[in-house]
Amino acid sequence: MAELRVNPTRMEMKRYQARYQTARRGHKLLKDKRDELMRLFLDVVREDKALRERVEAALADVYAGFSVAGAVSGPQMLGEALICPRAEAELELGTRNLMSVNVPVFRVRLHGDGSAAHCNYGFAFTSGELDAAVESLGGILGDLLRMAELEKTAQLLAEEIERTRRRVNALEYILMPQYLDIIRTIRMRLEENERGNTTRLMKVKDMMLAAAHRPDPGEDEDGDDPPD
Repeated sequence: MAELRVNPTRMEMKRYQARYQTARRGHKLLKDKRDELMRLFLDVVREDKALRERVEAALADVYAGFSVAGAVSGPQMLGEALICPRAEAELELGTRNLMSVNVPVFRVRLHGDGSAAHCNYGFAFTSGELDAAVESLGGILGDLLRMAELEKTAQLLAEEIERTRRRVNALEYILMPQYLDIIRTIRMRLEENERGNTTRLMKVKDMMLAAAHRPDPGEDEDGDDPPD
């Protein structure tokens, strides 16, 4: 730690004491923020884990349905059925504040007529397996968007936790000990100066007392004037 040169005065000591108290309050607030961010992060991770397991299971069923539909109807028929969708999806991106962190919020709007939101083709030349697979895929769209929100939120919270942790450590292990060392040094210098002043005053007092009790050389020991 680099040594700081400060004036050993009471005003300077009060200034650094005020800085230390401010650093202590900031340290407590940042620790509380870090703990709350950790709690939110763990909640998001738990929800994302459960949602991911559900989505992965649903996607496995969807892929199995597409595989069966491709085997029944043929890959060419499957491609022709899905090549031209009749439904459109509009994604809206918003944000919300979470402990001073702006996390994303996704909303999707499906535009299409009736069943076009799930089955964007005619039913005449397709199999039931394809209908079920497309229906299942449309059903997990909301979960996919929610999972994207959660994973981005977890990433942003992790970055904010790391920044907050660095600030807490900087206050706890660098700035606050530095202020305490400066305050201790100033106090020691002031006490040393006070002891020096007290010593000087005592010496001056002793000199004044010695001068007061010293006999006048113009008088004899009995206090009479010397003879002519």
